[in-house]
Amino acid sequence: MLPYTLLIVLVAAERLAELVVARRNAAWSRARGGVEYGRGHYPVMVLLHTGLLAGCLAEVHLAHRPFLPALGWPMLTLVLAAQALRWWCIRTLGPRWNTRVIVVPDLPLVTVGPYRLLSHPNYLAVILEGAALPLVHSAWLTATAFTLLDLPLLAARLRCENAALTRCAPVPA
Repeated sequence: MLPYTLLIVLVAAERLAELVVARRNAAWSRARGGVEYGRGHYPVMVLLHTGLLAGCLAEVHLAHRPFLPALGWPMLTLVLAAQALRWWCIRTLGPRWNTRVIVVPDLPLVTVGPYRLLSHPNYLAVILEGAALPLVHSAWLTATAFTLLDLPLLAARLRCENAALTRCAPVPA
């Protein structure tokens, strides 16, 4: 269980690194007239994602979930793929990336990197990680609960982000 605890600690550290990047990028966006949308769902998102990490540790330790290699190794591969996709999104969006929905008016939509394949690739990373991270150590209750709670949150977030991007995107000439 110690390697799994270390994995969760590393994911938590990665989340903190994301918040540092997000704060810097929020300042960049606001300095250019960026407008934040969807503030109401942000605290719920933070609580749910914190709960994912806590749930992973609690379920594995309290319910004595075993590491099952046939499940754990493929799930770890998905977790690593989700991290790679998330940081590809962050690098592609540069200072426009944020954990919040902050849109700078009149900037064109990004259509390179993972955004040439999907409109919202970061949410694919969230879905993959939310299901796979608990299952690395067979914490199926946490994987199920997070997924079921995250689906309506992601739906609200997508509606919010799509509306914000539509309002702020430049009109084609």
